[in-house]
Amino acid sequence: MSQQRVEQVVRTVAETCVENEQYFGELDSVVGDGDFGFSLARGFENVLAGWDDYDRADAGTFLQKIAVTMSGRIGGTSGPIWGTAFLRAAGVVKGKQEVTGDDVVAMLRAAVEGIKARGGADLGEKTLLDALVPLTDTVEQQLAAGAAPAEVAKAAAATARAAAEATRPMQARRGRASYTGERSIGSLDPGAVAVAVLAERVAATW
Repeated sequence: MSQQRVEQVVRTVAETCVENEQYFGELDSVVGDGDFGFSLARGFENVLAGWDDYDRADAGTFLQKIAVTMSGRIGGTSGPIWGTAFLRAAGVVKGKQEVTGDDVVAMLRAAVEGIKARGGADLGEKTLLDALVPLTDTVEQQLAAGAAPAEVAKAAAATARAAAEATRPMQARRGRASYTGERSIGSLDPGAVAVAVLAERVAATW
């Protein structure tokens, strides 16, 4: 995967978060404070506003600049979490203009570990990790099976969607939704749904 493809994926993520501000906010308002969509949209608007000025010396440097913007321009818990995810992913491909399939898996794993460390969350606690980890597993399995990149993206999106839907019966253990206790059961986790929506858009535009 070329550095240009990495940039395309990031831009797709940014544009999709801006476009889905209201939807993500509505999901978050069920048991959260409703600012998830707003926070993501504002952060990624800043990413898009500075798009032409980011250092593109290599894929890692580019992603690091995205991480700095995300951490500094998103309010609430989303900024540190998403910024950390991008920063950890950037570290994997520092100095690289070409990104391999193994690099992609390593980037996703690094992002997951960063999110766990920053947010203190783990699988089964009704967070975006409940979609991101299964998505990563699917990417790794598909690549090992020799699937083409477009097919890998399609399979990962399907996994993320199914995993997001599976958060409905869970009780939230992290974030604002955890304050509602059992009332969080029966609603979808907005972060997990966001991962699914982003994966689907990336697959559609590959």
